[in-house]
Amino acid sequence: MASTGTATAGMDSTSTGGGVESPAPNEVRALSALAFEELRSFPGAIRDMHLGIAQRAFRGVGPASRPVQLIHDALSSRAYGAIGAGASILGKATDAAMERRGIGEQISLSTTQKGSFGLAVLSGLIGDRLERDGSALHQPTSARMHGERIGLDESSLRDAFPQATPRLAVFIHGLTGDEFCWSWGAEDAYGERLASDLDCTAVYLRYNSGLHISENGRTVAALLEELVEAWPVEVQQIALVGHSMGGLVARSAAHQADEQDQTWVGHVRHVVSLGTPHHGAPLEQGAHRAAAALDKLPETRMLSSFLRRRSAGIRDLRHGSLVDEDWRGRDPEALRAVACQEVPLLPWATNCFVSATITRDPKHPLGRLLGDILVLAPSASGQSRTRRIPFREEHGHHVGGTHHIALLNHPEVYKRLHDWLATAPETLAASA
Repeated sequence: MASTGTATAGMDSTSTGGGVESPAPNEVRALSALAFEELRSFPGAIRDMHLGIAQRAFRGVGPASRPVQLIHDALSSRAYGAIGAGASILGKATDAAMERRGIGEQISLSTTQKGSFGLAVLSGLIGDRLERDGSALHQPTSARMHGERIGLDESSLRDAFPQATPRLAVFIHGLTGDEFCWSWGAEDAYGERLASDLDCTAVYLRYNSGLHISENGRTVAALLEELVEAWPVEVQQIALVGHSMGGLVARSAAHQADEQDQTWVGHVRHVVSLGTPHHGAPLEQGAHRAAAALDKLPETRMLSSFLRRRSAGIRDLRHGSLVDEDWRGRDPEALRAVACQEVPLLPWATNCFVSATITRDPKHPLGRLLGDILVLAPSASGQSRTRRIPFREEHGHHVGGTHHIALLNHPEVYKRLHDWLATAPETLAASA
């Protein structure tokens, strides 16, 4: 991945902050166990749909069908239960065989580009469950280079960044993403070009996007506090660059760090969000309403249950929630909108945004309806009928005729990113 150095010393997929190593998790076994667990529970979901449809049919026949219904339900439940039990037994046998033969012990999915992408998608969908179950597939917040985790002690950082500079550009991916995604569609990522053009050191983060945004904001803030303290040279400036959900994580991290008087946040000079749903994403809003509607009928309750399994991170995209108070102690299935807490922008930093639409003209009806496919322009720019984030007009930019993923590596976006980062914040310039 992009950086100002290509050394791999001091990096290990099992290392933690301070360079301490722990036994490498067997990700292949964990993935196999998860697959069999899903297979075990799937027949139960089919059973519920089957019985729901049958119940309506028997009800139409009348009371005379009651004895037949009892027999039908008992046989159906037993059949589906047997399938689920068989999957459970097969899963345990497979896991035992993998353990005996050491299958997966020498394979690290999370450090390869394809493997990391698969785990990133899984984390986005059920990452909160993976973390709660202590799964080896859980991806804790970390700094990464070439897929490997970078230790946060001074020695590891010096080895990983032999040409470390006082200016850091921290890149934070979005939902179901990882650090590899910043090279989407091109060889040179933003970080590599900023290193050459502005003498910045690019630091790429990976986190479990299925966790609450506020939880990831907290762990990102803690990581940056460690990283800045151990950085090989004295840090002078930090730019946070977040794509999609990553922009929300960046804002949450900066807000929580400011409240806790962490040192690193005082060095932040730019916070840039690319296609970030500051006011929520329509797909999550639609999924929330669909889950409630599908739950009303026994025939569709299985689909409702499936939608309700979506991760806490996805749910936070309903309104763009940044703090614990937005979700703690609240019913996640409640239909009535609860106003999320407004989090102020860092007053000493330049806060920028990029929005996009698939149409060149953002006012085109199709562009207004679909935005960049995943995020609408008013949400990305922090402007809506009921909420407004105080971005300054000159700190915003719209890209027409493109889509959400393209913002990860787009020439027009890089030009604006370069120009913003090349200019000191006015609040600092005025006080100089």
